[in-house]
Amino acid sequence: MDKLLHRKKNQVGPYSDFAEERIKFRLKDWWKYVLALALLFIYLFPFYVIINVSLKTFEDTTSRIHFPDPIYWGNFEKVIQAGDIFNGIKNCLIITVFVLLVEIVIGCMAAYALARNQTKFNELVRNLIMSVMMITPLTILVGVYSTMSKIHATSTYWGMVLVLSAFGLPLVIMLYTNFISSIPVALDEAAAIDGASNFQVFFHVILPQLKTVTVTVIILQGVGVWNEYTYAYYFLQKTEMRTITLVIKTFFSAVSNDYGAAAATAVIGMLPLIIVYLCLQKYFIQGQIDSAIKS
Repeated sequence: MDKLLHRKKNQVGPYSDFAEERIKFRLKDWWKYVLALALLFIYLFPFYVIINVSLKTFEDTTSRIHFPDPIYWGNFEKVIQAGDIFNGIKNCLIITVFVLLVEIVIGCMAAYALARNQTKFNELVRNLIMSVMMITPLTILVGVYSTMSKIHATSTYWGMVLVLSAFGLPLVIMLYTNFISSIPVALDEAAAIDGASNFQVFFHVILPQLKTVTVTVIILQGVGVWNEYTYAYYFLQKTEMRTITLVIKTFFSAVSNDYGAAAATAVIGMLPLIIVYLCLQKYFIQGQIDSAIKS
């Protein structure tokens, strides 16, 4: 690096000065790269461990960090042949898709009304939504379960969709409200002058601009619903209704724990989420930035 700096100093002209300043800037921010690498290691280490465990035999008692030698693919064959993993993915997919549909449709329409009507009542509603977000879903599990049992909503798709949508809507409404508040009201007024109704303004003017924040909602809420365990454990009691997390639980018992098969199931269960995120990450990052413009 010192040789590079010396070579740049011997160059003449504005381009050499710019290059020298750029190199100094990079040297000054070296700690940022070290911090980024450390965070990358922290986030990737659990993935390494679970993939490592999935490639070990049941009799392998070596450290979880120690790479398997030889690599054992029997855990994946066992999980695939059992077939429970595909049923779990199907159940997760159905519940996740319908929860997202409910949250997106209701969330963006409610957010439009809250963002465009600055009244004391709407301010009260926004504060109420924020306060609901502070409640941990686990603390009201007993009450929710008893209520859903009375209406025969346990072990059903619609019961899980209803419960998970109710818990996710406050965050979704907040994200959409912040984003819609950043859209100029002049667009609504221009459409109204042209004779558009409130519904037409929403569907033709506001809704097309909500793509990035909608992707943010899909990823944030979709991951939460896909990985849901507590409510799925109590509500989905039938074997055919098991989700991915409940399929993983079947490999743990009082007699023995099959860590390899459980890890293989988790790896397969993560693949759909990883694929969706890789396809939508550009919109996800932009949506987070846009949603934070106004609070």
